[in-house]
This record gives sequence, C-alpha cells and structure tokens, in this order.
Amino acid sequence: MSQYTHKKTCRLCSNSDLSLVLSLGKTPLANSFVRSKNDALIQDLYPLDVFLCEYCGHAQLLDVVDPKQLFDNYLYVSGTSPVFIKHFEDYAKQVVSRNKSVDSNLIVDIGSNDGTLLSQFKDLNYRILGVDPAINLVSKANSIGIPTIQGFFTSELAEEIQKTDGSAMVITANNVFAHADNLDEIIFGVKKLLDYRGIFVFEVSYLLDVIENLLFDTIYHEHLSYHSLAPLISFFKKHNMEVFDVSRIDTHGGSMRCYVQHINGPHKISKSVSNLIRIEREANLFSKDTFYLFEQNIQKLKSDLRKILDKLKGQGKKIVGFGAPAKATTLMYYFNIDSSIIDYIVDDSELKKNMHTPGYQIPIFGAEKLYIDKPDYILVLAWNFSDSIIEKHQRFKKSGGHFIIPLPQIKEI
Repeated sequence: MSQYTHKKTCRLCSNSDLSLVLSLGKTPLANSFVRSKNDALIQDLYPLDVFLCEYCGHAQLLDVVDPKQLFDNYLYVSGTSPVFIKHFEDYAKQVVSRNKSVDSNLIVDIGSNDGTLLSQFKDLNYRILGVDPAINLVSKANSIGIPTIQGFFTSELAEEIQKTDGSAMVITANNVFAHADNLDEIIFGVKKLLDYRGIFVFEVSYLLDVIENLLFDTIYHEHLSYHSLAPLISFFKKHNMEVFDVSRIDTHGGSMRCYVQHINGPHKISKSVSNLIRIEREANLFSKDTFYLFEQNIQKLKSDLRKILDKLKGQGKKIVGFGAPAKATTLMYYFNIDSSIIDYIVDDSELKKNMHTPGYQIPIFGAEKLYIDKPDYILVLAWNFSDSIIEKHQRFKKSGGHFIIPLPQIKEI
C-alpha cells in the first residue's frame, strides 16, 4: 500500500481549526488506470474527505498521497481536446496583452503537461520553458520542441532557472495550483523567478461553481485544494503578493483565473476582485451549512441517476460510458456505477485505450467500438465535453442511440 499522510493544519493559513464538511467515502487514485484486471484487484482505496478551515475558509483534502505516485506517469493530456487547445490559444493572447512593458520575454509554465499551452506562447514568439513531474509527458513535450524540465517546481529549481534563463515575464500554473500540498514552496519559487513587473497567472476549479453546479466529481486525491478567492487574497498577502484581477471561466464546469503580481506592482487592482469576494460572502460559501446542503443535493442526484440507469438495465438496455477522466472515478464510486451498469468505456486518448478503470476494472476502448457494438445508451462521464462529444457522434444519435449527461444536471439526448 502506498503511503499517505494526514495533514493537521490549513494549507493556506496554517490554522488547525478544521472541520469535516463532506465525506465521499474511499476511492482508488483517480488516474490509476491499469492494463489488466489482476492489477486492479490489488488497488488500494483512500479516504476522500473535504475539510473547511474555520479561520480563512479554505476547503481542502487533508489526506495527502505521495505525489510521485500520482504524477510520475500521468495519463491526462491537454492536447487531446480541441476545446482545450482553443482555450489555451485565447488564454495565451490575453496573458501577453497584459504584460507588454516587461523586458523579459520568458514564459514558464508550472505543470506544463504535454506543452499545449506553451506551444501557443511559442507561436507568439516568446521564449518558453515548462516544468512537469510526469516523465512520460516531459519526454513527449521535449520531442516536439517544447523545452521542459522534469520535476516539481520548487524555490531551488526556480533559482536555477533564473540563473540560466533570467527572470520570467509570466509564470502560469493551470489546473495544477490545486494539486500541490506545499503551496508556500511554489510561491517562494514564483517570487524568486518572476520579474518585478511580471505576473503569475493560474486557473483552478472554482469552489463556488463546484457547489452550485454539484461538481462533486472534481473532488479526488490529486486535487488537494478547492479554491475560492477570499482565502487566496490573504495567502498571497502573507507572501507580499497581490491578486489584481480575477475572472470566472467555463473550463471544467466552472473555474477561476487569477492574475497575481508583486505587492505594489504595475497593475491596478481591478473591481473584479472585490466583486467576486462579495459574491462569495453573499453565497455563504464559507459556512458549514452550505456544504451540508451540497451533500444532500449530491445524494438526490445519485438517487435520480440511479433510478434512470437501473430502469434501463431492467429493460435490457446496453449502457456504456464515454470518456475516462479522473473525475469519473469519484462519480462512479460514489454513485456505485460499476460493471453491472456500464459494459465498457470509450475514450479518444491513446494513453487510456486498452486500459481498465481504477478499482472497478471496466475496460476502455476507442470510440470506433460504438459503431461495431451499437449500445443503446452512452453515459457521458466526460460531461464537460458533452457538446463536442455529441456533435462528433451524430451518427450514433441518428442511428437511435441516446446520451445521458449526469452533470451539472441530468439530461437525456
């Protein structure tokens, strides 16, 4: 069994006054796909519990799995989704338009994955450098001309980069700022590497969207933090940095993009910051009661979806899944959707084809199997890409097939 530790203080403010506000039971690691069923039989389950800091309001997991096990060989690849490629293209243009006065032209991406975002900056003629712990993805990125360092971003590594490449005009961290246990260490590194007029930009799943849209499946062991703006303001302030702008975006069902600079940097603090903090307060986002209601709503969603699936199985219908994202592990385990409900899953990722899902051992095939096997229903597990999936597979729909989208609300198409 791999080791995990139980943290006793808040990841942002170090306070020890923490309350359990949501328990999703025990699940395997969300990306621990295996080649054979025999491998899946010995997979361990880990507690998936969300705690709320009573002092700063930060929501987080306290059970921390060894990050090397989570990230050394990583199966999530940004570049497989046309939606994300377009998102990163727009993102890159917006970021560089904000920071034209900096002498440096270096952009560093923390958790750079396969280099999809950095390739957009490269096309805009900026120097680029990625940092990522996944050996397989670093090898791929370097092979296509995206210079990438294999490892975790630390203050020591930041100092080495600064010596060899100079200061960075922009540092990005997209959907990874929630992954790290020691966020202080990341910011120590950012401060060392970032030009005094530079900006640090990161995107994370936004806690308010998670709760309002019932996106409980975005909770899994890689995601140690469930960020909201108010706790982050205090966190950056203690590091002599400040959030000067923030925006809500649609990715992953609802995310937040924060722009951060050194204290008294060149950018005026936008009204978007105070406006979003006000929205959080009005939504009672930092109340335990809000999380208890969240759990009740998840239970109702579970009941409603299971009624639909159980009825279809009782009618002899064949149901398969589409997409094997990490979040599917949480959804399938908490809703007890195993091989008695879905026969198999199809996915466009070459890294996941011919694998089996964590724990439940459900086989994964390429999407072409849909047209050979002709199931009756597809449960879209990658629900955030449901529009593009349905558009791509109109032939399945026209032949009489149905799609079931489980989140943010149940829809049958």
